[in-house]
Amino acid sequence: MFDSIIIGMGPAGIEAGIYLKRYGLNALVIGKDLGALEKAHEIENYYGVGKISGIDLAKNSLKNALNLEVMINKDEVIAIEYGDNCFIVKTTKNEYQAKTILIATGKARNSFQLAKEYEGKGVSYCATCDGFFYRKKKIGIVGYNEYMLSELNALLPLTKDITVFTNGETLNVNIPNAIPVVTTKITKLGGSDKLQFVICEDKEYQLDGLFIALGSQNAFTLAKHLGLEINNNNLVVNKNYMTNIPGIFAAGDVIGGLLQVVKAASDGANAAYNIKEYLRLQND
Repeated sequence: MFDSIIIGMGPAGIEAGIYLKRYGLNALVIGKDLGALEKAHEIENYYGVGKISGIDLAKNSLKNALNLEVMINKDEVIAIEYGDNCFIVKTTKNEYQAKTILIATGKARNSFQLAKEYEGKGVSYCATCDGFFYRKKKIGIVGYNEYMLSELNALLPLTKDITVFTNGETLNVNIPNAIPVVTTKITKLGGSDKLQFVICEDKEYQLDGLFIALGSQNAFTLAKHLGLEINNNNLVVNKNYMTNIPGIFAAGDVIGGLLQVVKAASDGANAAYNIKEYLRLQND
C-alpha cells in the first residue's frame, strides 16, 4: 500500500514525488512519458536556468528524482477504482493500492473532434459512467490499445452488439473474436437530435451510441470515471489541491491557470505538502 500514487511524469508529478520522498512518505510516480514538456522546443523563462530544450529540462528533473530514490514506473494507467479504504490504480502491467492519488496528467488531449457535436447525445468518454444507458443496444467504441480494451470490458456485460473502430490505427490488443473490428478511418458522425450513424471510409454503420477511448487515459476520462468535478475542462480543486473526492488531489496544467513549467512545479510541491497533512490528519 502506497501513501500516494502520482499519475503523470511532468513537472507537477515529478516535483510532488520529490517532496513526498523528502517528507518520508511512500509514493509512486506512474507515467507513460515525460508529458508535454518533452515536446517544448525551447524554454528560457524558468528560474535559474538559461535556454534549455523541454526534453533536457524534463530529463534533468527525472534524474534529480531518481537520485533521491523516488519510485518511478514508466507505465500507462488505464483505470482507477475505489477499494476498501484505498484507491486501486490499474496499469497495463500491474495493479497498485494507495491511500491518496495525485492526478498530474496535464491537459486532456484525447477528445475526438468529429464527435464534438454529439457529446452527451450518443457520444461518451466513459464506459463506466454511461454504459448503463446502452444496455442491449448497438454501440461502437473508438480505440486500439489497452485503454480501449479496459473500456470494452466494462461494456461487454451490458450488450453484445459492439463494434470496435480503430480509426485507421493498428489494433494492438486481443479482443473476443465475435466483436467486429473496423480499421478504416472515421470520416463523419451523423444523426438528428442524437447520434445515429458513423461513416467510415468503407461504409456507414448504424449505432445507438459511441464510446471514445483513443490514446490513453487522461485527466478528463479519469475524472469522469471517478466522479470528479470538472469546470471548463479543468479539474476543480480547493485551496489544498484536493478535488471533491477526499484523498484525490490534482496539480499542474490539469487544474488550469498559468500553463507554465514553474506553475506546474509549484503545484506539485504544494500538493505534496497537502497530501502529507491529509495523511497526518487521517492517522490522528
